[in-house]
Amino acid sequence: MPHTAAEMSDMSIKTFQFATLALVAALTSTAAFADGVRVRGTVVSLAGDQLLVKSRDGTNVSVTLALGWKAGGIAKASLADIKPGDFVGIASLPNAAGGAGALEVLIFPPAMRGTGEGSYGWDLKPNSTMTNGAVSEAVQSVEGTTVNVVYHGQSKKIVIAPGTPIVTFAPAVNADVKPGVAVFVPADRADDGKLSTTRVVVGKNGIVPPM
Repeated sequence: MPHTAAEMSDMSIKTFQFATLALVAALTSTAAFADGVRVRGTVVSLAGDQLLVKSRDGTNVSVTLALGWKAGGIAKASLADIKPGDFVGIASLPNAAGGAGALEVLIFPPAMRGTGEGSYGWDLKPNSTMTNGAVSEAVQSVEGTTVNVVYHGQSKKIVIAPGTPIVTFAPAVNADVKPGVAVFVPADRADDGKLSTTRVVVGKNGIVPPM
């Protein structure tokens, strides 16, 4: 029996939600936060299961795409999209005032609340951390907006200065991973040094994944 337009729309939404859950699970796995390798750069080529990325340090990095790999998208968001109660992931650096300044902000969809909760070492810049938690409050100041991120009974105040990249998840298909696009690849390194992954995060509409 054919599906109605409403049923098809609901199926599409559920398919995207499932794909997003899978993507976030990959991003908050050990490979993304601790023991793995995070590849950031621009796609040079994609031939079969071999993805070649020109990394941010200018070197070419080859990553094998595992069977069944999926692409996920990143889209631009804004400070106005961050509200108390939202679950966010913020990469930050210590600042001169003894607090932390945001390098980037990722707003998680409601279904992803609690994913990867905690504060971890991060390699976006030396001494940077990634903090995933709920925003309990946001206060405006001359230096930007300070958000209080709560995780596992702890909290961290992070200043989001004007111009800080703020993004959220967006739909993507594997065909979006093509030469010239910016990607973030959480990968595993085998004993022989080769990298592999099941997920590739691609910027949409020219956005560079900032995490």
